[in-house]
Amino acid sequence: MPLSSPLNEAKRLDALYKLNLLDTPPSEAFDRITRMAARLFKLPIAAVSLTDMDRQWFKSRVGVEHCSIPRLKAPCAEVADSGGVLVIPDLLEDACFRDSGLAASGVRYYAGAPLTTADGHCLGAMCVLGLEPRVTTAEEMADLADLAAMVMSQIELQHALGRIDPLSGLPNRNQFIEDFQDLQRDRPRGEQRLAVLINLAKPEQLGNAARAMNSSFLDQLVRDAARWIREQIGPGGQVYHVAETQFALIAPPGMTVEAYVPTLREKMRNAVSSARSRYVATPSVGVAPFALGEADCLDVLRTAQSAAHDALGHPSHIAVYSSEADTAYRRRFSLLNEFGAALESSGQLRLVYQPRVDLLTGACVGAEALLRWTHPELGNVSPGEFIPVIERSAMAEATTAWVLETAMRQQRAWRAAGLELQVAVNVSAANLLEPDFVARVERGLYMYDLPPSCLELEITESAIMEHPARAHSTLEAIAAAGIRLAIDDFGTGYSSLSYLQTMPANVVKIDQSFIIGLEDDVRKQALVATMITLSRDLGHRVVAEGVENAEVQTFLQMTGCDEAQGYLFARPLEVASLLAWCGGATMVPPASARLASLVA
Repeated sequence: MPLSSPLNEAKRLDALYKLNLLDTPPSEAFDRITRMAARLFKLPIAAVSLTDMDRQWFKSRVGVEHCSIPRLKAPCAEVADSGGVLVIPDLLEDACFRDSGLAASGVRYYAGAPLTTADGHCLGAMCVLGLEPRVTTAEEMADLADLAAMVMSQIELQHALGRIDPLSGLPNRNQFIEDFQDLQRDRPRGEQRLAVLINLAKPEQLGNAARAMNSSFLDQLVRDAARWIREQIGPGGQVYHVAETQFALIAPPGMTVEAYVPTLREKMRNAVSSARSRYVATPSVGVAPFALGEADCLDVLRTAQSAAHDALGHPSHIAVYSSEADTAYRRRFSLLNEFGAALESSGQLRLVYQPRVDLLTGACVGAEALLRWTHPELGNVSPGEFIPVIERSAMAEATTAWVLETAMRQQRAWRAAGLELQVAVNVSAANLLEPDFVARVERGLYMYDLPPSCLELEITESAIMEHPARAHSTLEAIAAAGIRLAIDDFGTGYSSLSYLQTMPANVVKIDQSFIIGLEDDVRKQALVATMITLSRDLGHRVVAEGVENAEVQTFLQMTGCDEAQGYLFARPLEVASLLAWCGGATMVPPASARLASLVA
């Protein structure tokens, strides 16, 4: 009996497993062909027989009770190995099959035609069997070959009907949904199960690969992953290709998180170590427990995806779904959607202003514009919650535009009332990449008849480092327009000292993390004193954020800090309150008296 090479056999089995035919329910489309074969040959037995690793499994059968037989000494296995037609007039007279299981069961005649894919892989045979020896005519063999071709056409048709991903060869998201519904119907309600989602790479890795290579890289990544996932899950497991670079499966019944995650971790370690993409892609795995009959299919997928996203922050890149983390993520996503409406409506967004005080004279020399959001249903949303979400979204540019417009309009109103203050506005990384950002700021200043020096734009080092060359070009243009620049959150970025030399900044703002608790921390005092001295030596004005008590203010004055802001002077103030505060009508005494009382 000719045998295929191990490599060819591995490829043949891979082609078979991609079709996801094994252990599937009977299908009338195949049964019709099998009945036709039995009638044409006037034989009691016919089958569509698929050759697995160690068995012949019958997708369709007539005259056979069992659904599989051992592969060893099965005539269909020889068809799969050779890829050719096999006719055995009498099994008892054949040296290879006289002692086979079929011969022992009373079968004397066999004829099989190969089921061959377009790639040349033989999946098994369309076969007919009789209980008496028999001669086969050429016309009958032609009919059997036609029937085998009909079976393959049916396989290819099912494969193309929106249930199989053509790239991976795995059932797709639609099939996952259908099978999940079947599982809910067939298994006991409340049975605890585990959904697993495998994400092949981080978004930035896919983006980098798309820039550096053609689309065939992603295709190969998916094919490679489909192969190693199937190998690790084994023949009894079903894997689904649910998104471009995501695969899902349902763990076997009875599996617990405690038992399954270590197994999953070991399987992933084995698979990734041999994957061709291991140096350019980082797979992550999310595990989501759910109860049958109580969970929506799409929500199970979503929670598994949420866990896979969280897994990127775990050393093993495997994480179990956390309802707390998911609730927080859904809250952030909800805020992102709601903020778009807030930008377009009136009354939800407003600016408050925190004064900046000259530490030498005690005068209010400026204020930082801070965005506040009052949602009609959620109430006041903390800026610490919504601003980081907005800064990472497509709304960052529009948000800065709204803040600049509102701040400049308020500047015009203050000046009309006799109050001239410099207003500082925070700028995100996205703004530095806008080609017309500086021109729009200049247009705003012109429209409100404001001098460029009345506006200060605050930029963090981390924002600049995202795209250093383009950011520096924008910063140079801002400085050339006469608009003041401040390095915000100084000391928390990448290379603070080197950026002091190259940025066209006027002001350095020392982050509050260095200021809060300064009075009791000698190391902080040394760091802050060094920052102040270095910044001033390089020609920058220094502002300390987060000043909350007189002891810290005194230290800053002694070390040469120019300005400060913080709760010691004032919390962020509404427009009317700031006007009164600067006029000395409320909250604090006049500037000179304030300074005297604070340094006494």
